[in-house]
Amino acid sequence: LTCCSGVRHAAQRRGPGAPAALAEEQRCAVERRADLSYSEFVQHYAFSRPVILQGLTDNSRFRALCSRERLLASFGDSVVRLSTANTYSYRKVDLPFQEYVEHLLHPQDPTSLGNNTLYFFGDNNFSEWASLFQHYSPPPFSLLGTTTAYSFGIAGAGSGVPFHWHGPGFSEVIYGRKRWFLYPPEKTPEFHPNKTTLTWLRDTYPTLAPSVRPLECTVQAGEVLYFPDRWWHATLNLDTSVFISTFLG
Repeated sequence: LTCCSGVRHAAQRRGPGAPAALAEEQRCAVERRADLSYSEFVQHYAFSRPVILQGLTDNSRFRALCSRERLLASFGDSVVRLSTANTYSYRKVDLPFQEYVEHLLHPQDPTSLGNNTLYFFGDNNFSEWASLFQHYSPPPFSLLGTTTAYSFGIAGAGSGVPFHWHGPGFSEVIYGRKRWFLYPPEKTPEFHPNKTTLTWLRDTYPTLAPSVRPLECTVQAGEVLYFPDRWWHATLNLDTSVFISTFLG
């Protein structure tokens, strides 16, 4: 979690020695809004397209509690459940959080298959982590008839999940940067469910014609991406990253 000690700046771009696969996109295709009202959100984005929200909440306290030192002090002995980084996430592995941070939180091996890649995201024990989650301020927008559920994650550079879809939600980056690739429901992306996003970006993405490439953008620390219902999406953590999603079920 080097980023959590403040080593990486949120707006950092690829350095001269970093692999090209971990660079940000040339042009962000998702609109950023810092002054979005709820009525504008519902009218222009909630049911039609993604948007990146800025400045709607202040999670500086939550961010401070997510430093490497604070997390290990509070939850080092807690058992966390890891998921495989493939589309269907079949395999789960339980191990102490400290062991995950010290031994598995490393840059993604580009040759690894999704079912051999484990990372911490989604399977959170909410009673055990309640002392942390109570300090998180979710985006102030909701959709009629839905309830919210949090999903907290920490993952190494180059990790992520391949294309999948589900209901609408928000995803906030607390530390690091997360690159997103999105397609509307009517456009099924070309991907292998057991290939990692890193492999897809290296092997498949360059072969795509511009007309069939996804919407993409890198979400910086402190920003929140909203994705509508049933939108295909894949993610790639460009740094060691801490993130939390608010799913609307």
